[in-house]
Amino acid sequence: MLSTKTFCVTASLVLLGLLTASVARADQESSVKMWEEQVVIPTYEIGEPDPNPRFYNGRTHQGAQGKVYPYPMLDSLTDSRVDKTYTEVFLENEYVRISVMPELGGRLFSALDKTNNYDFIYHQHVIKPALIGMLGAWTSGGIEWNVFHHHRNTTVMPVDYTLESHPNGSKTVWVGEIERRHRMKWLIGVTLHPGKSYFEVTIKMMNRTGLVNSILYFANPAVHIDKTYQVIFPPRTEYVTYHAKNAFTEWPISRTRYQGREYNGADISWFKNLPSAISFFAWNYEDDYFAGYDHGKDAGTAYYGNHHIAPGKKLWTWGHGATGDRWDKKLSDEDGPYIEIMAGAFSDNQPDYSWIQPYETKIVKQHWYPIRQMQGLKFANLEGAVNLDVTSDHKAKIRLNTTSRHEGAIVVLEARGTKLFEQTIDISPAKPFGKDIDLSGDIKPDEVKVSLYYPDGRELLSYQEVKKPGKPMPEPVTPPLQPNEIETVEELYLTGLRLEEFHSARRDPLTYYQEALRRDPGNSRVNTQLGVYYCKRALFEKAEEYLRVAVKRISKNYTNPKDGEAYYYLGIALKAQGKHKKAYDALYKATWSFAWHAAAYYQLAELDCRKGDFTIALKHLERSVATNRYNTKGLNLKAAVLRKLGQLDQAEETVKQALSDDPLDFFAGNELYLIKAAKHLESEATNQLTTLKSTMRDEVQSYLELATDYGNSGLWDEAIDVLSRI
Repeated sequence: MLSTKTFCVTASLVLLGLLTASVARADQESSVKMWEEQVVIPTYEIGEPDPNPRFYNGRTHQGAQGKVYPYPMLDSLTDSRVDKTYTEVFLENEYVRISVMPELGGRLFSALDKTNNYDFIYHQHVIKPALIGMLGAWTSGGIEWNVFHHHRNTTVMPVDYTLESHPNGSKTVWVGEIERRHRMKWLIGVTLHPGKSYFEVTIKMMNRTGLVNSILYFANPAVHIDKTYQVIFPPRTEYVTYHAKNAFTEWPISRTRYQGREYNGADISWFKNLPSAISFFAWNYEDDYFAGYDHGKDAGTAYYGNHHIAPGKKLWTWGHGATGDRWDKKLSDEDGPYIEIMAGAFSDNQPDYSWIQPYETKIVKQHWYPIRQMQGLKFANLEGAVNLDVTSDHKAKIRLNTTSRHEGAIVVLEARGTKLFEQTIDISPAKPFGKDIDLSGDIKPDEVKVSLYYPDGRELLSYQEVKKPGKPMPEPVTPPLQPNEIETVEELYLTGLRLEEFHSARRDPLTYYQEALRRDPGNSRVNTQLGVYYCKRALFEKAEEYLRVAVKRISKNYTNPKDGEAYYYLGIALKAQGKHKKAYDALYKATWSFAWHAAAYYQLAELDCRKGDFTIALKHLERSVATNRYNTKGLNLKAAVLRKLGQLDQAEETVKQALSDDPLDFFAGNELYLIKAAKHLESEATNQLTTLKSTMRDEVQSYLELATDYGNSGLWDEAIDVLSRI
């Protein structure tokens, strides 16, 4: 028989064991699994690309110039269907399972709600290209990442990728590449968190060049549909617009002619009411969410993103009719119709571009999650979604979904400051909440508010009917006047700038700049922009001519100008011509302007390295990255300079900072290899080089870019070493 003391100790150990097992089970249930798997998918083969370069011949693509060089066109499609093996990356937790396809442009390929077996992103079971993309071949399904341009060049081509685990238990697959047309880089990180039903997407757009460029980004999620499918823009959305904002109509009840069609008061949020291919961009700059909902399946897909930097909300469809049926057959064998519920960042339309400055990185996050048993949606945030309907028979229909588990949450329905209903509930992605509450006949729908609170009283979700603003319909965008019809030089400059920014295929910006200079030959802004224009075309002597005129105007009477842009680009033009002393002077003058501080100091550091003056280069790079800590090229060159100076520990620390910003940064990866080798850590150096080679995929262009990064700074030995590995 056990003594009391022995019994207590034994009981304590048993209890501890049970608690430990319980915690272990909970951790296991809420953990994220990530793995790579070889999958076989029937694939219609794409013919060999034309080896002859396709230069610009006036072809348009999605409303912009269809320039593709140096990419080859992929416009030879076949009827040959073969079983092809792909590497698919999976991420899974207790609520959702998603997958990413690095060999198909890095697209998110599938997203399954495990709680009801609902594909909340269109899951394609065949790869069947059609001629829709910038290079021709394009496939439907999943989420396509349209970075820099819509239906981008490599949408059906392999991209770089790597897998990453985080201390909080979340896991990320990163995909990305250096886009060859402008030599900018994009990264997409798809992250799944423990215990969350949403997946998080981090978008990084990096201008690795010394020249300003314009960019467009839209995520392109497809969703399975039928005649019961509805796209739900936020309730305050009053109007929608078409591509280029050249037409508007009311939302959701369209009463005005739109793109040649009369909808005659139809609710255009329903797929069944859209007989032909059409786009609707929400005219909404106040809300962070929208959704698509299959009323037949009582399930859907919610999107959330910060509307201040991710304002784009779009519905696209082939239409509920013969045209749509034809395209369904062209793009899939068995998966049926789809629509796209697209979300844009730094863009609200197509073509609608934003500027990205030299060495700038733009970062934004987007989120998607499944919703169910809601009968629609009125509001969503990252914590969950709400639907509240007050019916004609005086019932408040409450529907709540959350993106994580909450025990002891409190639901409150109130009107006119009085609680009508309160209940403590357990709610999770696997356990939605729904309740119908009887209301007195004199309560109006806009007086009713539903809220969901944490047990401690903090608000999770709430919604009260939102009235539309009642503003007049916006005016459509109209084509620019001819240059001689524009009144002011400023308007000529801005018109030319917009045409450049949007890659206009219909008007030449030069004609507007030339008219401006005819009226004011010394105009600094126009001359500066022409300098940039010719720098991009490698006509550096011509660029220098315009930039010197700009500098003369802004520095008249020994003035130190407010903006150093003209000095910066003059330095770029002079540097490219080998006039390094004059370039150095111009770039240093540009550093007097904070806007050009980071870019100009980086350019100076490259010139310092060419002279072998690594001590001065280090000082310039420290100033550059202090102003722009996301300039990974600056961090990488700083690491190389520290390595040259023998400061290996500081060099390694700098490289790791760059890799934390960009895990697919080959410059940083190569520097890490060189640092390990310099430390005589042969095994670590060999492993790092093996990893780097694997990630670079024997992609010749990646090696050329990396060698160019070293060559620009006169680091010829490193450049030769990189090229010798191809």
